[in-house]
Order: sequence, then C-alpha cells, then structure tokens
Amino acid sequence: MLLHTPNPLECARPHRYWRSGFGDRALAKPRLEKLTLDKDLDKLSLAEEASHHAMRKLSAPGLALLFLLLSMAFAASYVIGSRGAAIVIAAAAIAGYMAMNIGANDVTNNVGAAVGAKAMTMATALAIAAVFEIAGALSAGRKVTLTIEAGIVDGALVDPQTLIWLMMAALISSAAWINIATYSRAPVSTTHSIIGGIVGAGMIATDLSHINWWTLAGITASWSVSPLLGGVIAAAFLAFLKEFIIYREDRIEAARRWMPIVLGVTAGAFTAYVAVFALIQVANISISTGLLIGLLAGILCYLSSKPWIHRQSEGLDNRNQSLRKLFRMPLIFSAALLSFAHGANDVSNAIGPLSAIVSAVNGAVSAESARAPFWVLLIGALGISMGLVLYGPLLIRVVGEEITRLNPMRAFCVALATAVTVLLATEFGLPISSTHTAVGAVFGVGFFREWYIRHSRRRLEYVRKKTGREDFMGRAEANFAEVRRRRLVRRSHFLTIVAAWVVTVPASALLSAVIYLILSSIFL
Repeated sequence: MLLHTPNPLECARPHRYWRSGFGDRALAKPRLEKLTLDKDLDKLSLAEEASHHAMRKLSAPGLALLFLLLSMAFAASYVIGSRGAAIVIAAAAIAGYMAMNIGANDVTNNVGAAVGAKAMTMATALAIAAVFEIAGALSAGRKVTLTIEAGIVDGALVDPQTLIWLMMAALISSAAWINIATYSRAPVSTTHSIIGGIVGAGMIATDLSHINWWTLAGITASWSVSPLLGGVIAAAFLAFLKEFIIYREDRIEAARRWMPIVLGVTAGAFTAYVAVFALIQVANISISTGLLIGLLAGILCYLSSKPWIHRQSEGLDNRNQSLRKLFRMPLIFSAALLSFAHGANDVSNAIGPLSAIVSAVNGAVSAESARAPFWVLLIGALGISMGLVLYGPLLIRVVGEEITRLNPMRAFCVALATAVTVLLATEFGLPISSTHTAVGAVFGVGFFREWYIRHSRRRLEYVRKKTGREDFMGRAEANFAEVRRRRLVRRSHFLTIVAAWVVTVPASALLSAVIYLILSSIFL
C-alpha cells in the first residue's frame, strides 16, 4: 500500500474543501500560477539588472565629473581669497578635463603593445600605467611644462588678461579635439593639439612677433624626428634579439646569456636618468654621480635577473613560444618605464597653460625659469591616470593589435624604444609626441620584419635547415601577389594615422582661434 507523503509546501498553503457523500475531505490542489511574492521578486531583479546596465554607461562620466569637481575644490584651497581665484578654479577644471583626455588617448601607447602581445591583462596594464604616470609627472614633469607655458608665446610681450584667455582657449580647443579623436578611435597627438591651440589663439590674440617661431620650429622638427627615431631604435632592438637569441640553435641558452645584459642596461640607463634629471627637485646629483648610480643599478639588475631567468627557463622547449614566456616580465618593466617617461613629458600638455594662467593672474610673467606649482602638477598627474582608467581601453587595441602583429619580444622593443626616445626629449625640454614615437616604433618593428624575412641570411639558413627546402624563398619572391600577401604592416592604418597627425595642428589651431574670439568678446 502506497502512503501519500504530503509536500511541506502544500501543507503550508490553504486547503480547498469539496463536499461528497463520504463527508468533507481536504484536498491540496497544486498552484500553477506563481505566488505574488515570486512575481515581485522577479520584477525587482529585472529592475536591478536594467538599472545596473544603465549605471554602467553613466559611471565613467560620473566619475569624470567628480574628478573635475575635486580639481576645482583642490585649486580653490590654494587660491581662494586671492585675486582672480574664480578664473584659476575654472582653469583647473579645464586642465583636469584636458589631462583626462590625454590619459584616454595618449597613455594607451604605453601599454598597447603589452596588451596586444597578451603579456598582461587590461586591468594590470591600466594599474601599472596609472602609478608610473603619476610618478613621472610629479618627479620630472616641470621641465617640459616650462616650454608649453612660456616657450611658445612670450609672456613678457603679452597683456596678462590676454594671456589668460589665450591659454584658456587653447585648453578648451585641444581637449575637445582629443575627445572627438578618442571616440573616433584615432590615436592623435595631444602635444600637437595643445601647441596648435596655443599658436592658433596666439595668432589672433597677439602680434605674430610675440610667438617664438624658432622654438616652435624646433618642436616641429622633433615631431618629424621622434617617430623615425623610435622606429629605428625599435628595429635595432629587434634585430639584436633576432640575431643573438631568436635564430640560434639553442634559443633558451641564448636567452639565458643575453637577457640579463639587456635588462641590466635598461635598468642602469633608467636609474641614471631618474637620479640626474627626475630628482632635481630633491637633490642636485651630478652627471658623473648619476652614471655611477646607474652602473651600480645595472649590475644589481644583471645579477638578480640572471638566476630568475634561469629558473623561468627550466623545462621550456627550444621554440619561440618559450621565449614569449621569458619576455613577459621584461615587457612589464619596459611598459612601466614608458609610462614614467610619458608622465614626465606629456603632463605639460595639460598643466602648461594652467601654470601660465596662475602666473598671469598673480601678475607674474611666465618665463622659462618659472616653476609650476606642485598642486598644478598633481591635477595633471591624477587627471591623466583617471582618463586612462575610465576611457583608455578604447584605443589600447588600436595601437597594440591593429597595425602589426606583436608578441612579447616585439612589444618589448616598441616600449623600450619609445621610452628611450621620450626620456631623451624630456631632458632637452622638447614636448614631443609620445603617440608619434610609439606608433613609429610599432611601424618600425613591422617594416623591419618584412625586410628581415626577405634579406636575412641567418634566418634563411635557419629555415632551410629546419624545413629542408632550398627554394621556398625563390618561389615566393617570383609571385608578386604572394609578396603583397606576406606584408606584415597594415598600410591602411599607416595612412589613416598619418592623416590624423597632419589634420590635428590646423584643426586645433582653428578651433582655438574661434574659442578665443568668443571668450575675448565676453570677458575682455
């Protein structure tokens, strides 16, 4: 006999009674519809999902607005009660907006190669770039700031009120142009934007003789040289790796021998730069002392990295995939170095005009011997990191993945070459474009690979020995279509990026001139 065991849920529900000849019997009929409580919970869950989806889109603009408000409050704590405080507070917000645009568009060049090579995740890349951007901007950002502040328009020849609105127009126009470029996924030069903005407003606001054309000519020349130099240095690094590590019979043993040397030289050069130039506000270290400190740091890095590389290489197969694993940590180091260099150079694009406005409001003349206040540097440094974290991933993949294929070894060459070029320019006070340099290095790596594949005897002999084929290059070269198919650089991206570079200066200059006319008609 089967006994019916009542369901506890059924027992908890009200019973329905029906009457028969055998008396009243209670039967628990199943409820097919959902309970009211379940419906309400479902509605709440759907409402929460919809609100989270909407808030996710609004979170980045909300955090950006919060940063601008904090920048205004931070500036107010220094200038409140003084003359022109309202102008400085407004300029601080615009400079913070400009800094965030720099972070969104420009800082992607620092970590794009590493992300494209899959050596680090997007979150890791953003965290490393944010920390070292702040360090570079605060410790070594003043020198290039002076060039933006007083090296283009001579503050001694311009009325302070005119200079204030000139710099304000340059900030607004360049920030707006970079914002448009970022959403168009075009890695333009923020340096081009701000200098174009200063020149455009300066030509309307002052006499042409008040613009330092020789300084501007030197900056323009550096824009042409920096991508070429970045490409040449990156190609040279890659040539060294291919000749001494990649196309060797025992790649792992070659990596154990040469990688500690490469890391030691990199660490030594970076340490010497920081000691002599970046720490000038803390201690006055001579070049000879700085070189000695760099030498000691390089030796220490060599000694410490050698056993680490040996441990990492144990059990690895003698193939390129194994080398990629060994190059992940050096690539992270080079990306951090590049972020430091970028912070030292490009923070000036945001805070140079702000520093000029602060000086003009206080009645001082912006000169190339002036010093940007620390709070101004801090707004620029934090703004760059904020823009990178909120909007940086939009362009990281363009530089890292869509120009040429990168692996950790090629990405290491790109990052290291860009860092070296930007650090050299920072020492000379030249506000070069890190975008130009990084993209030039990426193209340099791609074009060198195309040349190396067709002309390297070492690679030819290596592949012939591995494949046993003697005529594979001859047949490929005889077919022109095959040669074009084997191109490793996307020419369309090259033309698009160069076009964006060419358009940036006149576009930002024209926009700045229009904005200055509007501001001057209202406030002057």
